[in-house]
Amino acid sequence: MKFIDFAQHIPKILNHQLPAIEAHLKMAPLERKAAMDRDAYLKNNPRLSAVMILFYPKHGEAYLVLTKRNEYVGIHSAQISFPGGKAEPGDADLAHTALRETFEEIGVTNNLIEVIMPFTQIYIPPSNFLVSPFLGLCYEEPEFKPNSYEVQHIIELPLKVLLDDSTIVNVEVQTSYSQKTIVPAFRFQEHIVWGATAMILSELKETIKSVLK
Repeated sequence: MKFIDFAQHIPKILNHQLPAIEAHLKMAPLERKAAMDRDAYLKNNPRLSAVMILFYPKHGEAYLVLTKRNEYVGIHSAQISFPGGKAEPGDADLAHTALRETFEEIGVTNNLIEVIMPFTQIYIPPSNFLVSPFLGLCYEEPEFKPNSYEVQHIIELPLKVLLDDSTIVNVEVQTSYSQKTIVPAFRFQEHIVWGATAMILSELKETIKSVLK
């Protein structure tokens, strides 16, 4: 899809009712579903974080950016995610958190990003984070400067690939719940995206497909 065409659909996206948990469930591991009740996870006093769903033009086409984390001792080692991270006391709000973390992780400055709207929050049980995704637009192709401490490499995902239903697969992974379990995932070339990132992508995909009808 051309970036200019996608940008013209933003008003429809703003007025569209988000599919929320219905879309999340399509890409949620079975073990995750029991922890998706808002009243239940709020009792855990989750830490707040935010991520940026950043779209931009590349050769005229609409792309969004994902990152592959570096390998480290921890539950999210080497996983694919959106740029983002935990809220800090100095952040004005969670949109500011997403912007700050995007700059820190991939080097895209705040003045290049228009924050469009929030998507549905998602709880991550293993780390006890409540993540707020924000849709953002960059109207020119950004020069990514990944933070080598956090980011192994940048993944540039064409929107037309995300919208292709053939990218959805079931894969065997190791989770915090189980050494081996089958989970729904997106497969983009050699990349496998599952868990919270896949659930956010699912809501994004369902929303865009709905407004394109």
